[in-house]
Amino acid sequence: MEEDELLAFREHWKQELEEKTERPRNVCSGVRGPINQNRSGYFGDCDIKESERVRVSGTDPVEKERHDPGHTHTRDGSRDQPQYVSIAAGLLDGRTSPLMDRIQEERKRRKRRVREDETPAPALRRTRPASKLIDQFIQDLNETNDIPFFDVELPYELALKIFQFLTKGDLGRCAQVSKSWRVLAEDEVLWFRLCLKEGYHSGASVSDSPCWKSSLRDSCTTEKIVKYNWKNRVGSISHLQYELGKVLCDVSSCDRFIIAGYTSGDVRLWDTLHWDSGALYLKPAHTITDETPPPHASAVRVREGVACAAYENGCVEVWSTESGLEAIHHYQHLQRVCALDLCADGPVLASASGSEVRVDCPDDKGYWRTRCLTQLAKPVDGVLVVPGKRELPLVLAWAGDSAYLLDSRWRGEEEEEEDEGARLLHSVYGHPVTCLDVSTCRAALGVKSCGWGMYDGGNKIQVYSLETRQCELGLGNSPGDFTCVNLRDAPPHLLVCGNKDRRVRVFDLRSGSSVVSLYAHHLGVTTVQADDWKIVSGGGEGLVSVWEMRMGAKLWEMHNRHPVRYVRFDASSLVTANIPDEKSPRGACITDDDLTAHRRHRGAICSYDFSADLATQDHVLPICRSSYSETSGYNYNIGLAMPYDTLTEPATSGL
Repeated sequence: MEEDELLAFREHWKQELEEKTERPRNVCSGVRGPINQNRSGYFGDCDIKESERVRVSGTDPVEKERHDPGHTHTRDGSRDQPQYVSIAAGLLDGRTSPLMDRIQEERKRRKRRVREDETPAPALRRTRPASKLIDQFIQDLNETNDIPFFDVELPYELALKIFQFLTKGDLGRCAQVSKSWRVLAEDEVLWFRLCLKEGYHSGASVSDSPCWKSSLRDSCTTEKIVKYNWKNRVGSISHLQYELGKVLCDVSSCDRFIIAGYTSGDVRLWDTLHWDSGALYLKPAHTITDETPPPHASAVRVREGVACAAYENGCVEVWSTESGLEAIHHYQHLQRVCALDLCADGPVLASASGSEVRVDCPDDKGYWRTRCLTQLAKPVDGVLVVPGKRELPLVLAWAGDSAYLLDSRWRGEEEEEEDEGARLLHSVYGHPVTCLDVSTCRAALGVKSCGWGMYDGGNKIQVYSLETRQCELGLGNSPGDFTCVNLRDAPPHLLVCGNKDRRVRVFDLRSGSSVVSLYAHHLGVTTVQADDWKIVSGGGEGLVSVWEMRMGAKLWEMHNRHPVRYVRFDASSLVTANIPDEKSPRGACITDDDLTAHRRHRGAICSYDFSADLATQDHVLPICRSSYSETSGYNYNIGLAMPYDTLTEPATSGL
């Protein structure tokens, strides 16, 4: 029925257009007939002589055409169709300018009729360009209806597979096309994958958010605000102080936890999400009350769910940050613990005492077991657990001029001569290792050049592959010793390091060249960390500096008394620790009269939060946070805003 109605409509349309084209011809015959009868006795012909047409109308044919734009003449001179039909027919015939063709034909016809006799022209043959135009238009409609643009039916999963290659802007444009495309463009799985691709909400599942599109928009907005706060030093600062702990020994942080060890043997844990609860005291399993003086908490580490501390008497304690404050694991070395590390991706603990390296981790039932116990040829300088989830833990230790990989794998006959449980990674006689860092697949070692090696390019950083144990490239040729290197937290293909020559350098591991070199600290660089746009460095003079990597410009800096030994930051927070080199200064005892000397030599822990709201009044990082309500000793950080400077009522002069 629908096809029959469409055919009937088309036929009716053709008839109407034909009638409209025939009507101007009949009008022309009815008007000009009497005039021709009176003049020459000829009836029914509208094609009179040029002189008669000029005398009747009083105008030139071209001028007549200008006054009558609704109709036009054919190539034969007939005036039987509208002007728009003539233009469309000309376009179909391939003419690009119907008006110019019509003017040229009119000029030729005028010259020809001047030369001819005044006999009436024969009847013109009627053309039908309108029918040709209608047929072409109907054919175009049929082609459009045969292949519709938006009615292509695809399975939802296949369409979703195509849309997952689009960006945020492309999905927004597709959502404006049609309702069906909008349903596809706002699918939760697409926006969830975009969130993970942009680096937001890692580890989450699709069901964790009702609208991942809004979550991604909020995350992007928050990132812009936090980046602005970083550059302009907008945020809040918290000073973590524990007076009874005497002098600060070591600091570590992870996510929302900050742990600190003191010379009194105390280990304190702060939760940045619950500042009101204060610092938690982690009780050791061993008794230190009988020892005089009590052993220092020389090293502390904290990771997700696990915290540990090592003491100078060789004891190592492990706590769970979730279950309670009592130690869940304890063991003891025969000598002082000189190095300690905790894996970021799992509960794997590595400690070193003298030349002994021990690796502990829990089994399937949760009981901590010793997985590796190795004796090296030289006293160990440091240990690092290789990040990443592995079936067997992998530890990197360095001692003197050698670096070793420790694991519990079976070793063949070719490795029998090596130290038991250790595989040699690097060894150059007379060139000690000064610093080391490790990622999931690489290790970067700062090597000091001594003796004849001083004339061979200076000190370098050697980058090794953990899989092949081969040196991939050597970086730098600095005259000073490399004091710190950061490979684990640096952006992909970048390595940042600090040197005693007061410079912070960033190397590109793909080309082996230095891309950034900053004159940072006049007493040498002690610690450094970088991300994709900024660098945070600490120096021996106690200065923490924040740099913009692309421009190489210093954004801002903060100063404390002691050398900066610890710097760690994430997207919105920064933790710094100024740890004194002298652990037993004069006046360090709490019973001394000189409390100012005690506070001066204690050390400082600062926690910066750059996610603060700009609308608050105290969003700018203050110089200090002291008040007159404090009763303990002197405070050199006197606040700039006095409590009594804000008056409740306006003062009157009384005049």
